[in-house]
Amino acid sequence: MPYGEVKGLLTDIGTEELAHFEMISAILYQLTKDLSIEEIKASGFDTYFVDHTTGIYPVAASGAPFTAAYFQSKGDIITDIQEDMAAEQKARTTYDNILRLADDPDVRDPIRFLREREIVHYQRFGEPYRSKCRIKIPLIVWRE
Repeated sequence: MPYGEVKGLLTDIGTEELAHFEMISAILYQLTKDLSIEEIKASGFDTYFVDHTTGIYPVAASGAPFTAAYFQSKGDIITDIQEDMAAEQKARTTYDNILRLADDPDVRDPIRFLREREIVHYQRFGEPYRSKCRIKIPLIVWRE
């Protein structure tokens, strides 16, 4: 990132995203640490348990493990910031879906907080377009 003020923005958001990961991990640990073997089997958590016990191993709800491929980067400022903005919206949707499924206030409250932060991050990623560094979104015309 050639703009110092945008580097700071990216560092701030990235640092907070790591804290989000820590919060989600803490929620998962609290939900699973005292499960009985019967509860593990009944919940469908047994396949995860076999590989990881109740340790935190980042996987998607579908079971796909976390991979660096989730970090989309083209090396183009505009493309990458737009990708970041899209990622924030995808995270917000994931939190919306968790809120539809969860009824425990000890889960819902931090998820609501995280959802709100994703909205703030989305807005903050738009700041470089409005700042003095004036990153411009070009009009792209497709020609065959």
